[in-house]
Amino acid sequence: MPLDLPPVTRNLLIANIAVYLLQQFMGTALLLYFALWPLGPDRIGDDFSVGFRPWQLISYAFMHGDIKHLLFNMLALFMFGGTIERTFGGRDYTIYYFVCLIVAALAQLLVMYWFPTGFYPTVGASGAIFGLLLAFGLMYPHEKIMLFLLPIPMPAWLFVTGYAAIELFFGVTGTQSGVAHFAHLGGMVGGYLLIQYWRGKFPIKPKRRLMR
Repeated sequence: MPLDLPPVTRNLLIANIAVYLLQQFMGTALLLYFALWPLGPDRIGDDFSVGFRPWQLISYAFMHGDIKHLLFNMLALFMFGGTIERTFGGRDYTIYYFVCLIVAALAQLLVMYWFPTGFYPTVGASGAIFGLLLAFGLMYPHEKIMLFLLPIPMPAWLFVTGYAAIELFFGVTGTQSGVAHFAHLGGMVGGYLLIQYWRGKFPIKPKRRLMR
């Protein structure tokens, strides 16, 4: 895996790390205004009002809950982002990344609205990361992926399909609470639809097609 990351992936890594460091200095201030909060009326505190704002559809994806959350997402961005950026090109890769994180946010908002379990924020780049994972599985289905905890190489298509199935199971059963499983799946769905559009699979055709 090449270490010379292309510019968009490198800048995304820098931005995520910088925002996490800013979180450490500013405490909950960033969380109150830039995390993704559920739809509905604001919750009012002594000196603050917190609730959904449109910019949170993007800003939430540059924040993380703790260092493990950040490191896991940045490792995945490092592993898959460069390859997908080289495949799509910088402009389309940027569009793809942000489409995935926005669709992930919308999926999370809908789940929190229709199946409320409390008033809490969502943070993390995971929706975009799952979109990158989906793209890798579609673009390079036979490339081998190996997990740290399960050192058995498997083709990318199988890894992505299995991971999506696990996320769906956890999301439906609520097995792993505190994790936005439907945001992860939303990122994958957003990525899949955009790739299919670029491939010319919908009635509205793109100006140029993705060849793979």
